[in-house]
Amino acid sequence: MPNQKILYVTTEMYPYHEDSNMGNMVHKMALKMHQEGNDVRVFMPRFGQISERKFQLHEVIRLSGMNIIINDLDQPLIIKVASLPGERLQVYFIDNEEYFKRKQLYFDDAGKAFEDNNERAVFFARGVIETIKKLNWVPDVIHINGWMASLIPIYLKTFYKDDTYFNDTKLVLSLYNEENSELGSNSKEILTFDNITELTSLDNPSFLGFVNDSMNYVDAIVKGDEFLVESLEEAYGQASAEKSDYLSVDAIAQLY
Repeated sequence: MPNQKILYVTTEMYPYHEDSNMGNMVHKMALKMHQEGNDVRVFMPRFGQISERKFQLHEVIRLSGMNIIINDLDQPLIIKVASLPGERLQVYFIDNEEYFKRKQLYFDDAGKAFEDNNERAVFFARGVIETIKKLNWVPDVIHINGWMASLIPIYLKTFYKDDTYFNDTKLVLSLYNEENSELGSNSKEILTFDNITELTSLDNPSFLGFVNDSMNYVDAIVKGDEFLVESLEEAYGQASAEKSDYLSVDAIAQLY
């Protein structure tokens, strides 16, 4: 079914991240949809481990320069773009010196979760939404991958609920067995600042808590891993959205 506008939002993607099921799945899905004639774009964080020189990232000046306000703190949004190696498929990178310069994803070298993971997730989610609007490109489908991206459906249906830009966009969430961790105790304060107060995970916030909450705000849920950890499987079973067990890349177009 070509000629759809499909946006993949992910925290990992091959070849920018290797040896990751999520990264490999997003790469295969995006590439297949692109090769079938759809207008496909990918958004992801510009984690410090991604080499700008190797992958030829460059800043998009007309998209950069916005500030995202997180808990009354202004953070500058920088947008970089690259083409997927060997393909004419654009990958956009959400960047910020404070949040994404570090080489590690979510944990320091001692295995301790970064205290600002909650702020980073909010910055990423809102940065994607604001950049899409600035591109003046309305996706037919937004396919969410990764706990940090799972805040996007939540924001679209709460903070941006009166914004008609995404009214006709369908939201798909893929579930993966990601490493879980608690989020900072100020997570409730950060989200309440944006008038988000109804999440069940706010009193005990965690990576997978946000994913579980996100299931209540999407149109369809897909298993990205064939077998899910117990908490994800339970939330998946209770969700009211359209559900699909693990799909091959060839079958994903049928869902769209």
